[in-house]
Amino acid sequence: MKLLSYYKNNICEAGCDEAGRGCLAGPVVAAAVILNPNHEIIGLNDSKKLKESERLRLRSEIEKKSLAFAVSFIDHTTIDRINILQASLLAMREAIQKIHFEIEHIIID
Repeated sequence: MKLLSYYKNNICEAGCDEAGRGCLAGPVVAAAVILNPNHEIIGLNDSKKLKESERLRLRSEIEKKSLAFAVSFIDHTTIDRINILQASLLAMREAIQKIHFEIEHIIID
């Protein structure tokens, strides 16, 4: 995936995704990231199609090369209280709020 196409007119865009909506007992986790347009990350694609070793390699590379990233966890008791959809949205909102950049666009997967 060529990410440089997302950077136009010096607009700051963050990407955000969640995991755990299919799990009945675990947390919902969301991550937000602002990738550095000067550092392409080879192999960055759909994490569900990657082997665990490749996901771990990409995680390390994202942490090193991104301008900013954050992760948020919503536990099962909160999920039970507010429902899975609201917990997913809360996790994404919290992850975005942890990034200390003025974000103009958010790409949500």
